[in-house]
Amino acid sequence: MPVGLAMSTEAIEERLAGVAVYALSNSSQEFVLVSGINSGKSLGLFCFKEEDAEALLEQMKSMDPGMRQGSKVVAVALNKVFQLKVDGVAFRLIPELSQIKNALRERQKAGFSDEIFSGVPVFQSRSLILRSHNKRYYPVFFRKEDLENSLLRASRQQKQLNPAFREGDIQVAVLEDIIQGMKDSTTSKWDDVVFIPPGFDVSTDPSQR
Repeated sequence: MPVGLAMSTEAIEERLAGVAVYALSNSSQEFVLVSGINSGKSLGLFCFKEEDAEALLEQMKSMDPGMRQGSKVVAVALNKVFQLKVDGVAFRLIPELSQIKNALRERQKAGFSDEIFSGVPVFQSRSLILRSHNKRYYPVFFRKEDLENSLLRASRQQKQLNPAFREGDIQVAVLEDIIQGMKDSTTSKWDDVVFIPPGFDVSTDPSQR
């Protein structure tokens, strides 16, 4: 594997900028922090699914009447969340439950018997490659369905040129591990990754190959 430099914080944040997560904001436009049951430490919660954040808001309102006025769900770019970490604010990313189930199913297909999944699952296929300015990029998806749609589209496009093209296997990774790998790695394992926001698929246009 070629040797490279760890990615800068700015470069990593640029990759995350297009992905939205959802947080709770109070009437003063501040993020609502919750206290961990075991640690007592305050942390911000950021949901990948807006409906999960809405449900959390309703739960918080029922527990704290002071939140009923002016509190709302706000969209936040994922790179801003990681800036909070730099500023010393603890947070937790809450993935979609359906995607945790998808990740566990894919892990079982690969021969692992995991019953829990720690972190935010992301999905990729090494047979799905984007090209831009003579560089290769591997898209990473937050929803398995978006990857499957992209593979299907790529398969249709490729069969026009190459009837042997087949949909690739789906690999599961952990978002936090990828970001840590970008920061620490002296190899180029993760520097060709691009994050695709939930609800989007990608096209690998054969004319650009």
